[in-house]
Amino acid sequence: MRLRALRTLGVLLTFALLSVLATTASAATHHKKSHGKAQVVRKGAHGRHRRHGAPPAGGVYARNAILIDPSTGEVLFAKNAASSVPIASITKLMTALVFLEQKPALDRYAEVNTTDLEGAGHTQLRSGEKVALGDLLHMSLMCSDNVATRILGREAGMSPDDFVARMNKKATELGLSGSRFVEFTGLDQRNVASAADVARLLHAAAHEPLIQQITTSREYEFRTERRVHALRNTDRLLYGRYDVLGGKTGFINEAGYCFATWVHLQGRDLIAVVLGAPTLATRFADAVRLLQKATPGGA
Repeated sequence: MRLRALRTLGVLLTFALLSVLATTASAATHHKKSHGKAQVVRKGAHGRHRRHGAPPAGGVYARNAILIDPSTGEVLFAKNAASSVPIASITKLMTALVFLEQKPALDRYAEVNTTDLEGAGHTQLRSGEKVALGDLLHMSLMCSDNVATRILGREAGMSPDDFVARMNKKATELGLSGSRFVEFTGLDQRNVASAADVARLLHAAAHEPLIQQITTSREYEFRTERRVHALRNTDRLLYGRYDVLGGKTGFINEAGYCFATWVHLQGRDLIAVVLGAPTLATRFADAVRLLQKATPGGA
């Protein structure tokens, strides 16, 4: 019996030792993986990792970019700026232009329906909620709410097909030769434009006083019969030292992170556009680097 007990004790000690060794190895592997992750930026929308450090040749991570002086039309920097690519929610600048062309009564209320909500992504709106058109316009431009944008399209006094046709005709009128729109929000990757087109689109949209006012507002609050809605602008440059005259963010997987901004800096107007940046933060850092190119004293 004593021999059997000793054998049993030996087996238990062996398993305990193996368990300690396995735990130690697992911890070491986890530490190694964690240490490796600390050396790279998180994976971007296009599956590539980049290490921290200096930006790539050309100065920006985004696949497409441009910097222009809108007062002269001078192109100060360009990277694949003529290529047509998905522009995600930057589409909403064109939607807003066409919507406001119809001279809508912005204090008129529209009801949210289930069709508006289908596949629209995150929204504060709920089915059956009634919202003023002017408040919906703020939601569309400040925080890229797709439900709000869909309602604007259907409340503009024309069919959806006619609205999209007007968006494309407006693009032609503005000289946006690489642009094409198939719907209002930018959720569809077939909404495309070049970086040069986006710069022209932002320039035209921000000349509309209401669009400029909305896109340069940091915060906005309104009330419906159900609750209070508090909006915060997705444009990070508004929260710094920049004199922003207009801007719009955008993202879908196919487009990457997009951003267009118009700023007044050191006595000069500049429009910077980045399309296809790998991360949310990179799109803003890319835009700042572009602005610094035109301001020797630093942006």
